Amino acid sequence: MPTPQSAALFVHVESDVFTAAADCGRPRVVDMNADELSTLTADPIQTLGMSFYFDPLTGERGKEHGLNIFEYYGLGRAGTMGDVDTDAVVEAFTFFNRPTIDFLWTKAKTKADPVTIAADYVQAAYAFADRTFGGIDVAVLARFASAARKVVDAAPSGQCPLVDGYKKFPAPANPVHAAYLGTIFLRELRGGVHIHAVDEAGLDTVAACYLQDPSVFTMHGYSDDDAPTMSDELTNKKRHAEALTDAAMEKCFDVLSDAERDALATGTRAMFEALKDPVAVAS
Repeated sequence: MPTPQSAALFVHVESDVFTAAADCGRPRVVDMNADELSTLTADPIQTLGMSFYFDPLTGERGKEHGLNIFEYYGLGRAGTMGDVDTDAVVEAFTFFNRPTIDFLWTKAKTKADPVTIAADYVQAAYAFADRTFGGIDVAVLARFASAARKVVDAAPSGQCPLVDGYKKFPAPANPVHAAYLGTIFLRELRGGVHIHAVDEAGLDTVAACYLQDPSVFTMHGYSDDDAPTMSDELTNKKRHAEALTDAAMEKCFDVLSDAERDALATGTRAMFEALKDPVAVAS
């Protein structure tokens, strides 16, 4: 079962990924192709799209529905797919263990309607965006949102159930909201294609979770006894799965023009930096 201490792992902001990428020879936010964009945005989008999950004010919103912050997360995120059975959530949340899904979804559903909670969870994301991205030029956010939406709209339905779920909600006219929804879309899209990549690479999902981050392994409900025995074979399979994921995201980004790729990279960078120095939208 998740704990408040482990929740902090989800909202930890990494060091300046963009600067680090440049220092390691990765391209800066100009004139990049789809492959470069996939590499450069992967970690920042992962952080951005989940940053509202365990924000204290998100937790307060969950309490209004009689849910703790973990139950609100489970029903809010998985509820975008509808009132589905537990097996559908297990598949969408591939890297969580089953007892954790039972806690986050099956038992939580006895307290609140997941469809209602999912709609409110999207609003919680927008509220987080309003508290965070007020210092960014709205034109930057609008261009990012348009590019992100183009990517997910071009993705085939049925590949990533959580992306399909979020797409059911109205596209926000507010550029702050639209941009943040774009980060959620891209995070879920990469997560979805990564599930397929792990399967294609022949990598066990429990091992994949551990190799991604042992601390998140714990957050997903696993114990030390579940940890795999490390080997070169596992490491190579993980490396192959990551390469397949990058390649799949590269194909997703192929729909963008040079200007749209730049808009996606520029918006990602601006929002990621805002996590360290949030500015509320002026009322």
